[in-house]
Amino acid sequence: MKKSFIAVAVVASVASLALAACSSGGSGGSGGDKASTRACVILPDSASSPRWENGDRPALAKAFKDAGFDADIQNAQGDTGKYATIAQQELTKGCGVMVLVDYNGAATAVTQKAQKQGIPVIAYDRPITTGDASDPKMLADYYVSFDNVKVGELEGQSIVDGLKAAGKDAATAKVVYMGGDPTDGNAKLFHDGAVKAMSAAGIKPAAEPVGIWDGQKSATNFEQALTSLGGQVDAVWVANDTNAAGVITILDKNHLTVPVSGQDASTAGLQNVLLGKQTSTVYKPFKLEADAASKLAIELLKGKKPSVADSLYGKPFIAVTPILITADKVQQVIDGGDAKASDICTAEVQAACAKYGVK
Repeated sequence: MKKSFIAVAVVASVASLALAACSSGGSGGSGGDKASTRACVILPDSASSPRWENGDRPALAKAFKDAGFDADIQNAQGDTGKYATIAQQELTKGCGVMVLVDYNGAATAVTQKAQKQGIPVIAYDRPITTGDASDPKMLADYYVSFDNVKVGELEGQSIVDGLKAAGKDAATAKVVYMGGDPTDGNAKLFHDGAVKAMSAAGIKPAAEPVGIWDGQKSATNFEQALTSLGGQVDAVWVANDTNAAGVITILDKNHLTVPVSGQDASTAGLQNVLLGKQTSTVYKPFKLEADAASKLAIELLKGKKPSVADSLYGKPFIAVTPILITADKVQQVIDGGDAKASDICTAEVQAACAKYGVK
């Protein structure tokens, strides 16, 4: 992450937005046009994480409503074709700003189309980039996310600490790497951060299946990796809780308990942490990310010129700090309003909840 102070002007003037409205049947618009005060948001899916519908949607909707702006928030449900259709519908109705969570590259064309109409684009949570993967360039005008390299570092260090607690030599331990979908720009950042922490301790991957954001497919991929290792594994770096849940089903099936990482602080992930099946999860307070993105979007809708202190991939970047959650820190997620004890502390988990003071 390159540190620099960047004062960024709004992508287009009111006049150019008005011109875009004339040429696109209502996209953009003048300051008095309702379209120019509408935030258009596209979420990626519901399968990769419960956060999108349970956390981000209500937080974003509330922020825009409280500020007096309309918001059109839709979910592509893991379908790139639907993503494009939603974008076209939103642009036709008119947008003053677009907040896009990329899904398998679908946000690239949408970003380019919006920018041609003079509409600023905020890449939310996942980067929207062009160019070679080794040297990506941010296509969106702004990027708001968690410090995703730090997320990976926290996960990787959790694996290092878990191996140490188990009395395992990191340099000789059999560690399987279960990353996210490589088409997701954040997956590389998670991976890079995790590898940085693990390699510093001497860890090398014993197996590394192709990354995916899918719990069931992760279970299948991990089972194949475990078979290739003769049924022996000392730890599993996993990029998120959903994939970790899939991995844990295979570990349970083989009566194995080893350090397993994750992120999102999902209900299932927190339960696995409390039960000792998952070493930790990385908590990303969605409301903080949503607040940062909506604040930036609202400034743009008001015609202001946001100033952003950091940059990533050549564009202004607002980074939110993630938090490592172990069993003794689960209550922190509940106190933050991103989980409920009543959901976590089911019959199977009640004893663990009592042990760690979860209420």
